[in-house]
Amino acid sequence: MGSEQMRNESDSMGQMQVPGWALWGAQTQRAVENFPISGYRFGRRFIRAMGLIKQAAAEVNRDLGLLDAQRAEWIVAAAQEVIDGTLDAHFPLDIFQTGSGTSSNMNVNEVIANRAIQLAGGVVGSRDPVHPNDHVNMGQSSNDVIPTAIHVALAEALQQDLVPALEVMSRKLEEKAKRFWDVIKIGRTHLQDATPIRLGQEFSGYAAQARLSAQRAQRAIAALAELPIGGTAVGTGINTHVEFGARVAARLAKMTGISFVEAENHFEAQAAKDAVCEASGLVRTIAVAMTKIANDIRWLASGPRCGIGEIRIPATQPGSSIMPGKVNPVMSEMLIQVSAQVIANDTAVTLAGRDSIFELNTMMPLIAHNALESVRLLSAGIDVFTRRCIDGITADSERCEQMIERSLAMCTSLAPKIGYDQAAAIAKEAYAEGKTVRQVARAKGVLPEAELDRTLDPAAMTAPGAKGEGGG
Repeated sequence: MGSEQMRNESDSMGQMQVPGWALWGAQTQRAVENFPISGYRFGRRFIRAMGLIKQAAAEVNRDLGLLDAQRAEWIVAAAQEVIDGTLDAHFPLDIFQTGSGTSSNMNVNEVIANRAIQLAGGVVGSRDPVHPNDHVNMGQSSNDVIPTAIHVALAEALQQDLVPALEVMSRKLEEKAKRFWDVIKIGRTHLQDATPIRLGQEFSGYAAQARLSAQRAQRAIAALAELPIGGTAVGTGINTHVEFGARVAARLAKMTGISFVEAENHFEAQAAKDAVCEASGLVRTIAVAMTKIANDIRWLASGPRCGIGEIRIPATQPGSSIMPGKVNPVMSEMLIQVSAQVIANDTAVTLAGRDSIFELNTMMPLIAHNALESVRLLSAGIDVFTRRCIDGITADSERCEQMIERSLAMCTSLAPKIGYDQAAAIAKEAYAEGKTVRQVARAKGVLPEAELDRTLDPAAMTAPGAKGEGGG
């Protein structure tokens, strides 16, 4: 593959020297030379989506009588290799290229055409019997193919990677919530002691966040359902069959199991990137939820002796090069970093979405890269966090009980019985003298002993409608 042998290929601008082993052609080679920018490439999801589109297009054009059966067969077979990933080495283009993604569309057209020529027994680069524009790109434009590929790739990534990762996380957190239900601990608002809460209740909140995040990912898939394919250059459908878009969308729906349909309005679908911005925004919201979960877990496990220490998390690696025995909450730190990157990626997608001018957005490669990278990172991060942190969390019941009894917020349940001012005075005295609320209240005789014990029962404070509930 690294041979120095070159071959001549041509496009509308003239001759180009292309590496002899490469299946791409002159237009791709121009882009290789024009855009040596970042080293970032389109990933597997996007390349697969492009292969799906080209395969579906060939089949639809064949069925419409626009492409002969033999050429369609070669194109379909070559496109399948793109779908399967066996030709990934032939997609070398940088993300930072022409804003429409035309270079990448032509990269795919040229690779499929040249591979089809090989299958036909022809000469690579000859454009005979399969032409990259006339046959592989028949009825299409980069302006409808690239946004369609973004929708297909992102929806598949959400469906196959992010939704399952979130569903597993939610289930595992729900299991912990049930296991920890009998553990009563102190609640916290404003980073200060608040009324008691069950550790299981706290974890049920995390489980709900993960479950709702999975639902948001499903909504992101739904936002991507309308495909721009069939609009060609500016949304009018010039140079394509009137049924092409609907038929390709139906085939893509069958190929992916996602309910894709042709866009109701091609001018909106091609000129704007609102659907992808919506999907990216939902993924950003999921990242915010993951930050909350991961951050709380590392705080609850802080210590192990001089922090909160209400839960224990698995020790996965040494935490310091200088402090022997130190173990850090590295899984939480990983997921929080992933979430920060996802939030940053969404900012890039949003800014790129704003570059929709007249009939075309010209930052589509950037949109594709960042949106897909967000789903890839978040899916992997959630999966690892679930397996290597959540699964191994245990509760320190004794620590939770000790901290409840020491909390000044216990006085909250006294307020309805003895008044806010007197309860506050008890809390202040307990703090000043280093005593518990129970000790001070008992010494003052504010309630009969049995009633005081019932009032200061932490478990009773965690029930719906418990006395003393209030704001933070």
